[in-house]
Amino acid sequence: MAGQVGLTDFFEQFLGKQPLFINKKVLQLNYIPEVIPHRKAQIELLASILAPALRKEKPSNLFIYGKTGTGKTLSVQYVLSTLEQTARQKGVPLKTVYVNCKLKKIADTEYRIMTELARAMGRDVPTTGLPTDEVYNIFLSAVDEQEQIVILVLDEIDRLVAKAGDEILYSLTRLNSELKHAQLSLIGISNDVRFIENVDPRVKSSLGEEEAIFPPYNAAELKDILEKRATLAFRPGSLGEGVLEKCAAFAAREHGDARRAVDLLRVAGEVSERENSDIVKEEHIDRAEEKIEKDRVLEIITTQPKQSQAVLYATIELLTGTKKKIETGEVFEKYKEICNQTGLVVLTQRRISDLIAELDMLGLISAKVLSKGRYGRTREIYTSMPDDLVEKIRLKLKEELQ
Repeated sequence: MAGQVGLTDFFEQFLGKQPLFINKKVLQLNYIPEVIPHRKAQIELLASILAPALRKEKPSNLFIYGKTGTGKTLSVQYVLSTLEQTARQKGVPLKTVYVNCKLKKIADTEYRIMTELARAMGRDVPTTGLPTDEVYNIFLSAVDEQEQIVILVLDEIDRLVAKAGDEILYSLTRLNSELKHAQLSLIGISNDVRFIENVDPRVKSSLGEEEAIFPPYNAAELKDILEKRATLAFRPGSLGEGVLEKCAAFAAREHGDARRAVDLLRVAGEVSERENSDIVKEEHIDRAEEKIEKDRVLEIITTQPKQSQAVLYATIELLTGTKKKIETGEVFEKYKEICNQTGLVVLTQRRISDLIAELDMLGLISAKVLSKGRYGRTREIYTSMPDDLVEKIRLKLKEELQ
């Protein structure tokens, strides 16, 4: 009982303190600002491509690409929300549908993505049980039930194709030939610039009717974005000197990722509050960076294909013992054991070597190529991540691979 009273006092004290934040929502991912800085040219381009919808004409399909945190999704949502508002005022039948293909259990099969699209159009579809063609037809009839323009946004479209193949994109780009009343336009958003080059040429020519490129922000632009958000998010005087500059510098180093900069500022504020500090200091940015980095690593792991997860799990299992460095052959033997336990198909040693190189590029392991003279080459593999993070990764992989 005494513990409960102590906890009540703790919450009372927390509520009695002056908060650092006055509106934390401004620093969350789903916040759409009234003005999006440093994206005027891109927003005007999107608006000019989509404007024909207001004359009941089908806009061209549009492919948008740029690195993470360059304002792609934000700009699209901003333009579409203004377009929908104008359409309502003018009595133009227009519907926009947004689907994030990165979300688990949405884009891992063609059935699930079609189910999500049908639901977004207001149709109730069971999670399993119907043939995919039937779900496709349910979506088709929902789109075609009246004369209207439907704009379908597939965000992180590269994730969809990686999991479900590009046949679904081909079907969606051909949908207009089956529609009698409505017209459908597609907007694909991708963080991978090379994605469009690797899809079916028919999909490429159809989806890429128009293209928009979002370049990374520089450090000065990031600082400006942070200043505008910070003014709305924090109590005046609660940010220490150099905090915004440090946030911007961290994010500029990460290819100009504004999302990361804003996230860093929010987490630094939370860390500062937990430590009962009156202001956010530069040291809180360092601790926030460490926390976000761990979360990012775990997120990367959950989005990897099962084969890559098996290779990483094999590597970590071998490195968890006394060994600090291992070679490709050892990983391959351990990987085969894991495949036998999980029912995965065993890939060739050469393919495993490629997957090790990919994991190295992602920063999940370090793999140095060694020459063994006439015995060919191998990779010396090790990890420089802290032990607590390695253990978290091991448990996450165990869960993912069941």
